[in-house]
Amino acid sequence: MFAAIAVFAASIQGVFAQQTYEEMERLTVNEQVTTVITATEPIRFVDISTDKIAGDQPINNTIRLKPKEGAHEDGEVLAIVTIVTERYRSQYALLYTTRLQEAVTDKVVQRMEQTAYHNPAVSLSTEDMYRIARNIWSSPAKWRDVKTKRHRMEMRLNNIYAVGDYFFIDYSIENKTNIRFDIDEIRLKLADKKISKATNNQVIELTPEMQLEQTKSFKYGYRNILVVKKLTFPNDKILTIEMSEKQISGRTISLNIDYEDVLCADSFNKVLLEEE
Repeated sequence: MFAAIAVFAASIQGVFAQQTYEEMERLTVNEQVTTVITATEPIRFVDISTDKIAGDQPINNTIRLKPKEGAHEDGEVLAIVTIVTERYRSQYALLYTTRLQEAVTDKVVQRMEQTAYHNPAVSLSTEDMYRIARNIWSSPAKWRDVKTKRHRMEMRLNNIYAVGDYFFIDYSIENKTNIRFDIDEIRLKLADKKISKATNNQVIELTPEMQLEQTKSFKYGYRNILVVKKLTFPNDKILTIEMSEKQISGRTISLNIDYEDVLCADSFNKVLLEEE
């Protein structure tokens, strides 16, 4: 029923303080009950110490666990599950119970269960990204000349900031019609600046690390901030933010950002990095 979660235990052995399963938080499980564990931030990887437990990760901060079979005794330790997020690690001992009413269905990782962890793969946490993006939202627009007009709408670049390994791209759209724009998708692409009929136009789809607003429609004005892994590209390429509308009207508007504009990205002011 569940896809197996990748095992990463070997890469973290010996990093944390010693602890036995008797000192861990215990969760009772049953093969007829799905146990859902929710972390307070995105989960980067999970380790399940035995194959007696199946699990998957349906969304970025949640995992689902369930024993594969029920031929176990009450209190038997089926597995130790280790959850590593962007900034902490938590471990739970999974104990079998034959009584359905005792099986844990919903578990939220508590602060006291979090062991601080410096994840080398994370240079900027999602929480920090959102905090910085909100501060950028409050800062004035520094760009005025990078814009596009189409379908009586104007899309423009407000700011580009470089923070660590990431670019924060602040853009907005003004809708000068009375027709609501229902967003179908927002795409970030790297494409050839000049399209030749003799060659194929190579388009590279980029996946933002985060976007501040999840708004699905707007009538007069829209603003968002995309966070992109820092990149460089040749002068013959152009970075494009494209927003398309749901059918039937299917309007589309895009904003092209030249390499020179990216090179002019501001370093983020330390004042804006302070806690709100």
